[in-house]
Amino acid sequence: MDKIKRFHPGKVGLYDFANEHDACGVGFVANIHGEKSHKIVEQGVEVLIKLQHRGALGGDNATGDGAGILIQIPDEFFRLESKKLKINLPAEGEYGVAMIFLPHDEKLKKICIGEMENAVKSNGLSLLGWRDVAVNPSCLGRLAAETCPCIKQLFIGTGTQKLDNEALERKLYISRRCAEKAVEAYPEIGESFYVVSMSSRTIVYKGLLLAPQIPAFYPDLSSEAFKSALAVVHQRYSTNTFPTWHLAHPFRFLAHNGEINTLRGNVNQMRAREKSFKCEKFGDDMQKVLPVIREGLSDSASLDNAFEFFYEAGRTMPHTAMMLIPQAWGEKYTMGKDLRGFFEYHAGLMEPWDGPAAVVFSNGKAIGAILDRNGLRPSRYTITKDGFMVLASEAGVLEIDPSNVKHKGRLSPGQMIYIDIENKRVMFGSTPKSRCILPARSLIAAGLKRTRLFSQASLIQLFRLRSTRKHSGRDRLSSVTQEKSSK
Repeated sequence: MDKIKRFHPGKVGLYDFANEHDACGVGFVANIHGEKSHKIVEQGVEVLIKLQHRGALGGDNATGDGAGILIQIPDEFFRLESKKLKINLPAEGEYGVAMIFLPHDEKLKKICIGEMENAVKSNGLSLLGWRDVAVNPSCLGRLAAETCPCIKQLFIGTGTQKLDNEALERKLYISRRCAEKAVEAYPEIGESFYVVSMSSRTIVYKGLLLAPQIPAFYPDLSSEAFKSALAVVHQRYSTNTFPTWHLAHPFRFLAHNGEINTLRGNVNQMRAREKSFKCEKFGDDMQKVLPVIREGLSDSASLDNAFEFFYEAGRTMPHTAMMLIPQAWGEKYTMGKDLRGFFEYHAGLMEPWDGPAAVVFSNGKAIGAILDRNGLRPSRYTITKDGFMVLASEAGVLEIDPSNVKHKGRLSPGQMIYIDIENKRVMFGSTPKSRCILPARSLIAAGLKRTRLFSQASLIQLFRLRSTRKHSGRDRLSSVTQEKSSK
């Protein structure tokens, strides 16, 4: 078997890539009213720079473990750029943009582009055109420059299909998985091909960078036309690991501070149940997206894969977050029966992805954060009177006039905060959880009933099995005793 190209060693001595974890600085800024502006992007970068000390520095003193920013699709900026390339973009929300890391080798790059285009067309979408992303490699450290990929963007239309935005997002997800699986057949390409993001709502700019290098390396971020109503930022500290371009955060949905200590079990259990997966949203395309979690990813990237899959399968973001990162819900914890029922029901479907973990997530229409039940990763937030919110691993990441502060706080263990930008609403604590539980109350109740009946039946069957074994053991002992006495 050909050796797969990787940017880190395999198993060497005590090192094993499967043990890679992150411990980082994470945050977000958002305009609660959904008003897009370049200022939000600038504030996101400012938060990122203020969190730089939570990241790590390479041996060349100029390479970071990774930094990045997730924002809404900057439609105004892309329209200006597409005109230069003679690309006709449809209305906002009716086209997707793929941000892609590619190998520099022309032959391998051509293979990647070909597989990407085939995947898009085979799923009924249309190719609108490619764009070379402007970059400034001179600002990189030596270690980052040695592995810096070729970076391109692919604009994708709906083709002849009439797709709403949710359906388009799902098609883009399926197309990306098809391309990823096709390129896996070329071990010489390996990790040099990576789809950073592929969506009609969000785009991610990231790399093996220090926070101040982000706007310097990506000139796009400095354009006044580059606007968003939200920004998720992350500065990575790769704990005892080999940082790479593609494992920098944010990922396609989330950024994570902490580590997932149950990762091996989570991945194995996901693989074990994939054969029984069925979903009305995916239909016959289910096999195209499996396996859900790709090989060779970090704990955070694996969590993002799981989050993305369950979201695209039809769950809301709060539902998905609660399912993967449940709060403590044992008998000694006070909570409503609906909420307890939710966790009890999902405990039979999905094992907790246990941290410590503080996770920020966004689909471009809303943004939120959740702290796992251990509560060992700080997440502090400030909401202003003029409709602005910032959350980060530390307080004081932005200068805010005290007279403009409406509310300050921090996430408690198991707590979630969620901003519904479309409806201009901030929800705390049990509110976002209740909103996703109520529509599924009858389904959860029916599922719990089946689960409890199954559990009772299993216990009865186990008891009978043990009883049978016990009796058969006595019978064997009796026959041996009789045989000895007869001798």
